[in-house]
Amino acid sequence: MNIIAKLAEELNIRESQVEAAVKLIDEGNTIPFISRYRKEATGALNDEVLRNLFERLAYLRNLEEKKQQVLSSIEEQGKLTEELKQQILSAETLVAVEDLYRPYRPKRRTRATIAKEKGLEPLANIILLQMTNKSLEEEAIVFLDSEKEINSVEEALAGAMDILAESISDEADYRKYIRELTMRTGKIISSAKNPEEESVYEMYYEFEESLAKLAGHRILALNRGEAEKFLNVKIEAPVEQINQYLEKKIITRDNPNTVSTLKAVIEDSYKRLIAPAIERELRNELTERAEDGAIRVFGKNLEQLLMQPPIAGKVVLGWDPAFRTGCKLAIVDSTGKVLDTTVIYPTAPQNKVEESKVILKKLISKYDVSLISVGNGTASRESERIIVDLLKEIPKQVQYVIVNEAGASVYSASKLATEEFPNFDVGQRSAASIARRLQDPLAELVKIDPKSIGVGQYQHDMNQKKLSNTLGGVVEDCVNKVGVDLNTASASLLEYISGITKMVAKNIVLYREENGRFLTRSQLLKVAKLGPKAYEQCAGFMRINDGKNPLDGTSVHPESYNATLKLLEKLGYKSEDIREGKLVGISKKISDYKKLAQELEIGEITLHDIVKELEKPARDPRDEMPKPILRTDVLEMKDLTPGMILKGTVRNVIDFGAFVDIGVHQDGLVHISQMTERYIKHPLEVVSVGDIVEVQVMNVDLQKKRIQLTMKF
Repeated sequence: MNIIAKLAEELNIRESQVEAAVKLIDEGNTIPFISRYRKEATGALNDEVLRNLFERLAYLRNLEEKKQQVLSSIEEQGKLTEELKQQILSAETLVAVEDLYRPYRPKRRTRATIAKEKGLEPLANIILLQMTNKSLEEEAIVFLDSEKEINSVEEALAGAMDILAESISDEADYRKYIRELTMRTGKIISSAKNPEEESVYEMYYEFEESLAKLAGHRILALNRGEAEKFLNVKIEAPVEQINQYLEKKIITRDNPNTVSTLKAVIEDSYKRLIAPAIERELRNELTERAEDGAIRVFGKNLEQLLMQPPIAGKVVLGWDPAFRTGCKLAIVDSTGKVLDTTVIYPTAPQNKVEESKVILKKLISKYDVSLISVGNGTASRESERIIVDLLKEIPKQVQYVIVNEAGASVYSASKLATEEFPNFDVGQRSAASIARRLQDPLAELVKIDPKSIGVGQYQHDMNQKKLSNTLGGVVEDCVNKVGVDLNTASASLLEYISGITKMVAKNIVLYREENGRFLTRSQLLKVAKLGPKAYEQCAGFMRINDGKNPLDGTSVHPESYNATLKLLEKLGYKSEDIREGKLVGISKKISDYKKLAQELEIGEITLHDIVKELEKPARDPRDEMPKPILRTDVLEMKDLTPGMILKGTVRNVIDFGAFVDIGVHQDGLVHISQMTERYIKHPLEVVSVGDIVEVQVMNVDLQKKRIQLTMKF
C-alpha cells in the first residue's frame, strides 16, 4: 500500500503535503512546531490535520508491519500463493488481514483439528464435492477405526461436518460479507436483567435500534449498563439471509445425498463459529467508533475550557465551599501569588453568617478584592447567597463568578500542589486553585490530569491510552498557541511546550532560580539537557518580556531573526519599535509579498506570519473568546419560569446536547433539537464549552432538578 497516497486521499490534501509532514514527524519535530514554523513545507497544514495524519500514519504503518508478519508466517508453512499474497497486500484494515490469515493461523485444538487428526478430511471433501451417488452413511463406513476412536458412522460424519464448519468459518470473503450485512441490517437489542430494579438504564430495559443508526452515546451507555450487570445486550443478525447466502456459495449441486448435511453444516458454522466472532468484532468496532467520537468531543470541550480568556489585573478571592469543614478562602494577587488564606463557617451546621461577613469585609478592604471566584461543588449555592447579601452591604463594586471546580480536589491532593504550597492544607490549595483558574485558566488547569477536568462523557469506560494521548495533544496545542512567559511559567506549563520534557521543564525553573531572569532566548541552551534540537522546537513558543532582544518577546522564531531585522530596516524601523508598539499597519507598506520574501530569503507564508506578529506582538488568541459572566445577584431554580430568557455559559457539550450554566445550582440542558432550526449532526456545530449563549427556559422540574432550555426563540 502506498501510505502517502492513502493519507492524501483520506485527509483530502496533496501528496506533497503528506510527504513533507511525514518527513518532519520522522525527524522528531513536534506537531505544534510543524504547524507554526514549517508552513512552507506542509502547505500550512493546521495542528488538527497534522494530529489526524500522525494517528493514521501510525495505524497504516502498523498495518503494513502486520501484513509482513502474516506473509512470512504463511510462506513458512509453504502455503503462500500469488493470489493470496496480493489479497493480503491490498487489504486496507487490520480486520481484513486477520480474516485472510485465519485459515493459516496456528490453532489451538478444536473439534475440526481433532477430526483431521483422526483422518476424516477425505470424508469432509467427499461431502463438499457433492458428487457421490452413495449415501453419506455408506461413505462414512470406510472411515470407522476403533484405534482412532471412530466407532460409529455418526461419529465419522460429525467429525467431517466439524471440519467443513471450520473451513466455512475461516473463509475471508464469507466473513466480510456477513460482517457488512449485519452492520447494515442488524439490530442491537437490550433487556433488563431485573426489570423491577430501578437504575439510570431504564430506557434500555426494552430497547432495540438498527446498528447502522446507533448513536455513540447509546453504545457507551449500553456497554456500561452491561458491565454494571443491569442489562443483557446482544446483536440480532439477519440469520435467514446469511444462511441463504452461505447455501448459495457452498451448495453447488442438487445432490440429495449431501444437501441436508451441508445445510446442517452451514447452520452450525454460522451459529457456533461465525456469529459469536462477528458479534464480538462488531461490538468492538462500534465501541471504538463511539469512543473515538466521545474522545473527539472531550478534546474539543477541553480545548474551549483551556482557551477561556484570563481575567487579568484583578485581586481575586478564591472560595472553596463546604458545609461541615467550613469554606476555605484564598486571596490571590494579580500575578497569581497567594496573599492570605483563612476558613469561615457561614454554612450548616455552624451557620456563622454574620461572623463570616465581618471576616470577608476585612479581607476585601485590606487586599482591594474586586472579584470572588466560587467553586461549583457542595454548598456553592448556600455560599452564593451569602456573597450576594454581602455585596449589597459593602460600598466597593465587587462581582463574583461560579467556577467549575472539576479537578481542584485532585490538584490540591497532588504531589505538585504539595511542592507549590508546602504549608497549606488541601482546602487552602483548592481555594487558591479556584482563584487562579479564573485569572489564567490555562496556566492553572495544566496542573491537573486532563481526564479529571470533567468536560467529557464516559471517560472512565474508554481506552485510557488513546484518551490520554488525545487530551495531552489538546493541552500541548493550547499551551503552544498561547505561548508562555519564560520568566514566570511553572514547570507544569513548560512541560507542554514543544520539544520540552518534564525533566527539562524542571531544569528551566531550576536555572531561573539559580541564575535569575532569562534575558535572551539563546540562554535556554545553557539549561541542562536542553540541546539544539529541543531549542529549535521550543524557542518560538517561549517569550521574554523586557529582555535584551525585542524579538524574544514575540512568536518570531530565532531562525527568522536575521530576515526580520532586514525587513524592519527595509521598512525604515528599528527593533526597539516592536516594544513600543510602533509597527501597527506595516502590512499596508508591503505591496509584493512574493518579491519581498525572495529578497529576504524566507517563505512567503513565513513573511506573512512575521508581519502579523510584528503588528501585534505576542497576541493572545484567548482574547477573541467570550469572557466569563460576572454576577452580582443570585437566581434560584424556583425563580425560573417557562419563557424566561437568560444569558448562560456552556459548561459541557455531549452527543445529544449541551449543559448551560444560567446562574442556578443546576445546569440546564439544551437538547440538540433545540439548538438551531437547521439539521445538525452534533452540538459542536453550534456551541462550544465556554460560549456565552442566550437561552429560553422551556420546562423546570424541581423534583428531578432538571431544566430544559431552548436556543430556538
